Amino acid sequence: MKLAADINVLLRVAVDDDPHQQRVAVEALEKAELVAVSLQTLCEFAWVLERSYGVARADIAAAIRAVLGMRNIAVNRPAAEAGLRVLEAGGDFADGIIAYDGRWLGGEIFVSFDRRAVKLLAAQGLAARLLK
Repeated sequence: MKLAADINVLLRVAVDDDPHQQRVAVEALEKAELVAVSLQTLCEFAWVLERSYGVARADIAAAIRAVLGMRNIAVNRPAAEAGLRVLEAGGDFADGIIAYDGRWLGGEIFVSFDRRAVKLLAAQGLAARLLK
């Protein structure tokens, strides 16, 4: 069976707050021939872990890397890695994804009102400009 995993499935695996659902989620993911995880799901996963569960960025990165390390995962790896680079530099995972997708779609300069996002992306050698 080929699955498209929702955020709540990934959360049940990562957060030990419902042992029954955790077992069911792990079993479903392990039995699947393929588990498709969208970039939106990964962004929401990172956001919920930080905002709702108070998980540290380093632990969020480890959780995302665990998802990427699944034997049967299908994900846009370059975009996910771009998100991880920003997350591990102290920013938001989603900002790395947004900048990556923007470049993929033909954008040349990442623009934002978010100083930290612009600074972190520029530090990675990407064209980024703060709007004022």
